[in-house]
Amino acid sequence: MAKFKRILLKLSGESLMGEQGYGIDVKRLNEYAAQIKEALEMGVQISIVIGGGNIFRGLSGAGKGFDRVKGDQMGMCATVINSLALSSALGAIGVKSHVLTAIRMEPIGEFYSKWKAIEAMERGEVAIISCGTGSPYFTTDTGSSLRGIETEADVMLKGTRVDGVYTADPEKNPTATKFDEITYDEVLSRGLKVMDVTATAMCRENKLPIYVFNMDVYGNLKKVLSGENIGTYVHA
Repeated sequence: MAKFKRILLKLSGESLMGEQGYGIDVKRLNEYAAQIKEALEMGVQISIVIGGGNIFRGLSGAGKGFDRVKGDQMGMCATVINSLALSSALGAIGVKSHVLTAIRMEPIGEFYSKWKAIEAMERGEVAIISCGTGSPYFTTDTGSSLRGIETEADVMLKGTRVDGVYTADPEKNPTATKFDEITYDEVLSRGLKVMDVTATAMCRENKLPIYVFNMDVYGNLKKVLSGENIGTYVHA
């Protein structure tokens, strides 16, 4: 039995680069698809929000002279590219998915609504929700919080390159120690980079727990859903 019935899986765009410096690593993409299929076979209803940092990040673009609104819109388009790639990889292994976009762009994807996402999940399909919130100045982390709350997910699973939440960035500080669990308030007061402040505050206010784990290790998604303690649980 899976620990959760319905999840919002947040995937990192940067992780899709794999060992490359840019774009989509097909090996990593296929590994993600296979892990998602395993989760689906456990009876879990799955919606997914994926970032676009492997292609374009709006905030970074603004730092290089792009208009912030246009830069964020470019970032939203990057999430659509990643969502289509994931949908294609899932289809190749027999998993049906439904791409939804927060900005109208039929026939690439159907315009998002809570009801369409839930109906897709209840049909046994993976709902892939792109374009973040559809508005500039909001990250895909905030988009994940919003969609997880809207679709009544039991938990947001945040798949990253690290295996949980640490006292500092473990990639920069080797003395950083990992939390098995931590409260939203402590995340905010310590200024820990689990997600941006807006996303964390939304989860706190709406009681959506977050589980941070390393999605890049094959099999970890199934372990999380089976109840193994391999990441960090963020809660009230």
